[in-house]
Amino acid sequence: MILTQKNLAVACLLAGAAFAAAAQVTSPAGVWRTIDDNTKKDKSLVRIVEANGVYTGKVEKFLDPESPKDAVCKDCSDDRKDKPILGLTIIRNMKQSADDKAVFEGGDILDPNNGKVYKSKMKLVDNGTKLEVRGFVGISLLGRTQTWVRAE
Repeated sequence: MILTQKNLAVACLLAGAAFAAAAQVTSPAGVWRTIDDNTKKDKSLVRIVEANGVYTGKVEKFLDPESPKDAVCKDCSDDRKDKPILGLTIIRNMKQSADDKAVFEGGDILDPNNGKVYKSKMKLVDNGTKLEVRGFVGISLLGRTQTWVRAE
């Protein structure tokens, strides 16, 4: 077969597509845009970081202009009580699942609006551009899921 410019271009495109498909994002580390459940508006940015295989997440910025910048977690009952929500760690102790590299579990998530801490599970979807964050009590079936969008 003679390699023409057209054939070479097609081969390059196919190789690029194969490389992109193989480059699945397998870490939730980064900045995520959260969406308010009620208003469906952007709410905040949460930065998730990894240290020694453990993932944590902090509120980095409020996106809703109506959010009070000096809000504190007045309803928290642990060490986060009365701490500013901006900079607050809301995700703790998440670890990558041994069964599914896109799933992170075993930790918890804080809802700073009501101070409640829930068991949590996170799953990367859409090649790592979205993160399904599930908070639950007891078993995963008894909870709710938010979809966060990767901001960087």
